[in-house]
Amino acid sequence: MPNTSEQTDLIKQVRQQLSMVIDPEIGRSVVDMGLIYRIEADQAGDMYISMTTTTKGCPASTFLKEAIQACTASVAGVKSVEVELTYDPPWNPSMMTP
Repeated sequence: MPNTSEQTDLIKQVRQQLSMVIDPEIGRSVVDMGLIYRIEADQAGDMYISMTTTTKGCPASTFLKEAIQACTASVAGVKSVEVELTYDPPWNPSMMTP
């Protein structure tokens, strides 16, 4: 089912808000790092985010996951947030924005 314009706007707002979450090891946002793989919203405002970290066992993974959840929850219109940590595909530096 395609997203409505409200869902698309909500996803854009969430992505913009997530650019404020900084990876403590690299010092760049999780968005610029390419750590956010997918952001989805349903019509009720429930958000699903798929993310990764630079390495498996990254010491900042819990911090990043919690920061992404809190940051997303602060966006008006978001009702709930589920953040999934995945390593498929594995992150690599080419995923970073220049």
